Amino acid sequence: MKTTFINNLKVYLSVTVMVLFVIWPVSAQEVKWIQIGPLHNWYLDAGSEPEEGRTGNATGNEQQDGLRWPALYRWQDTMVGKALWIGTTNFDDPVTEVTYPYKVVAVGPRSQMIDRQYTLMPVEIELIGRHNHPLVLVDDIIASDLEYTDRLDDIDENLPTDRMIRNIVNSSIGITMTRKIYYNSQQYHNQYFIYDYVFKNTGIIDKKGTTISRKLTDVVFFFQYRYAIGHEAWQEGDYPDEVNWGRNTVNDARNETPSDPGPPPVWSENAPPRCLFSWHGRHSALTFDNIGGPFVNKDGHLSAQQFVGVITLHADKATDDKNDDPYQPATTMFQGADDALIQYGSGANAQYNQTLMASRYQAMTAGHPAPGQRHADLVDGHPANEYGTDAGGYVQTQGFGPYDLNPGDSIHIVIAEAVAGISREKGIEVGKKWLEGISGEGSGGYMLPDGSTTSDPNEYKDKWVFTGRDSLFMIFNRAMEAYKNGFNVPQPPPPPEVFTVKSGGDRILLSWSANAEDWTHFKGYKIYRAVNRRDSTSWEQIFSCEKPNIVNEYADTSAIRGLDYYYYIQTYDDGSTNPVHPGVPLTSSMFYTLTNEPAFLRRPAKEGLENIVVVPNPYDIRAKQFGKNAPDRIAFFDLPPVCTIKIYTERGDLIKTIEHTDGTGDEFWNSITSSRQVVVSGIYIAHFETPDGETTTRKIIIIR
Repeated sequence: MKTTFINNLKVYLSVTVMVLFVIWPVSAQEVKWIQIGPLHNWYLDAGSEPEEGRTGNATGNEQQDGLRWPALYRWQDTMVGKALWIGTTNFDDPVTEVTYPYKVVAVGPRSQMIDRQYTLMPVEIELIGRHNHPLVLVDDIIASDLEYTDRLDDIDENLPTDRMIRNIVNSSIGITMTRKIYYNSQQYHNQYFIYDYVFKNTGIIDKKGTTISRKLTDVVFFFQYRYAIGHEAWQEGDYPDEVNWGRNTVNDARNETPSDPGPPPVWSENAPPRCLFSWHGRHSALTFDNIGGPFVNKDGHLSAQQFVGVITLHADKATDDKNDDPYQPATTMFQGADDALIQYGSGANAQYNQTLMASRYQAMTAGHPAPGQRHADLVDGHPANEYGTDAGGYVQTQGFGPYDLNPGDSIHIVIAEAVAGISREKGIEVGKKWLEGISGEGSGGYMLPDGSTTSDPNEYKDKWVFTGRDSLFMIFNRAMEAYKNGFNVPQPPPPPEVFTVKSGGDRILLSWSANAEDWTHFKGYKIYRAVNRRDSTSWEQIFSCEKPNIVNEYADTSAIRGLDYYYYIQTYDDGSTNPVHPGVPLTSSMFYTLTNEPAFLRRPAKEGLENIVVVPNPYDIRAKQFGKNAPDRIAFFDLPPVCTIKIYTERGDLIKTIEHTDGTGDEFWNSITSSRQVVVSGIYIAHFETPDGETTTRKIIIIR
């Protein structure tokens, strides 16, 4: 009795002390981004990416955050949160001196489950690149997102992929995880990440480096994936908030084990083995067919056409048998996103709760759904939000194991995660025709993916959307091929190391460095341009050159005054190394040189103040004088090289001061006051003054 009392007291004191530590601030998190291609994601040093784990704000509004594709456009996130749980049996805990029948440590899926002090303890996270991102300048201003998100810790010219994150995490059960995340920006391999995990029994159990030497039995590595496809639909459409956290997500799987391949998929005969995937399912609150997330009250364009999922590429059979085990993962059940196993508080407390850990371990080893019992089977085309009772919807899970690990033993697991679907351009085309069809304005004949036609606009839209599954399977197969070949993916020429854009009076001058020209199969350059916004489907190629007529600058003389221009340059090869489409050039990623600052035509400065013109005037926001994507701004043309512009209300209140010092004849005002308020309709007075005291005024009429 005395021993039991002392052990129970130790447990109570340990849990109490650790909960107190959780209340106080712990070490700051570190996040790394991979953003050099059309698939963007962030990675956390704790070893997984839990819900709101990047922002660190459990009450924030960035619940859907990550796995962005196509990332050129806003709100393309498909991930809510992930989790990594590691469990073992009959664990003699050195802290509490209690033997736990089941010991489970966790990071995610909730951000409050990150316990950096006592359960999963980050050691290192590094971003490594084969080459650095280019220096991109617009009018001498750094103008690339990568300058802030692609901060490399090291450059390794022998890296097998363009980027790799190395992440090391210790755990309180003595297993050290080394996670390597690989990404290629080459156009046929830029929609997946490969996660290479090594879980080793190092015996390190705390941040001090305390080591225990013991065998770990029945170890299971368990992943959760909470996907939500429809962030844009929620942000800009008439979709319920719960779409944002995946209440209507449908989860499916194919070929979980060789003995249970499942029914042959009706959409493809080539479903790869051991894959899980999710999509935007029907929602009962919407009165229209919402597959694909069409904007029914706008232009109809599709905003949730993505299919997202994971595929297992390798899992050791045992610590002494490194061959791939086709029967892993052993668990692929779906699970409620708000289940009590997930909702329970912090990791420090949870790792001593025997009832909770036993329940978690049971979920981690639950096996596969019975035939016809996958989540997608049970939803069966009905509104997914009406299935089950979990308010958060349902998530995918993968459990690998159980394994026995002696001291020094390790298990190797490799997973690829991908996002695919019809292109943004196709989504706009299909959505527009669908909207015309349901409103009675369509032609009645809609071309389906197989070349046949239908008069049903819903069938037309849905069949195009569901070709995204074929695309996802194709990406899975490419990831499998890349992994089997040791990441030996043919590479395009590197981007220029420097790309500069300079606004001029009658042209915009672009120039770039020549480093790519030494590449063995280098052939030339292409330049693309978008007007007024860079998240546009209207990018057009405006220039190209190839050997032997290579140049390193281009003057864009077709630019129109009053419009903003964004650019990127791509290098390309001769097509001889393309195994997917022989002869088609491999190109560098647009994201390397994509400008995030506008260039625009500027006028030469004028002497004196008599020629100053305000354009447009009147300024009517409804008129959209410069096109629907034009910035909300008023231009002052034919200025002297230096002057001060003060904007007053009609009654004389000063609302904005602009110092014009760039030596040109142009200046712009975004119609926002110094207190960051958008001006209302009315009459305003612009007062101009040169350094030598010369002054003039202009009246501005604003209509909103």
